[in-house]
Amino acid sequence: MFEAKILNGYRTVALVGLSLDPSRPSHRVASYLAQHGYRVIPVNPHAREILGKPSYPDLSSIPEVVEVVDIFRRSEEVMPVVDEAIKIGAKAVWMQEGVINEEAASKARGAGLLVVMNKCMYKEHRRLSEELGS
Repeated sequence: MFEAKILNGYRTVALVGLSLDPSRPSHRVASYLAQHGYRVIPVNPHAREILGKPSYPDLSSIPEVVEVVDIFRRSEEVMPVVDEAIKIGAKAVWMQEGVINEEAASKARGAGLLVVMNKCMYKEHRRLSEELGS
């Protein structure tokens, strides 16, 4: 429902749980988004740099405005990320495929954030692009 609004309206995406491993889905999604004009900000406390960009230990450490928080964490680990997304003033929270946390989604919506759950930003961007013929 909000996929197109998020993908078309926001360009700065913090990827929480972005892996250093190029074979991991988070790495592939981040690479794709970067190639399609999104400013990708890695969030991984175990990495100093990913995809040639500085990696931050958490959302609060990012020294710029984050519009979308894309979450690659287990469902039970989502609530603290949502709390932090609310705290930093993000506009949207996107939980990747397989990531479902209704309580966290409800809290984010209650704080005025757009929420997408259990969908892949990469797949949704491709789908929308194909629908628009671009």
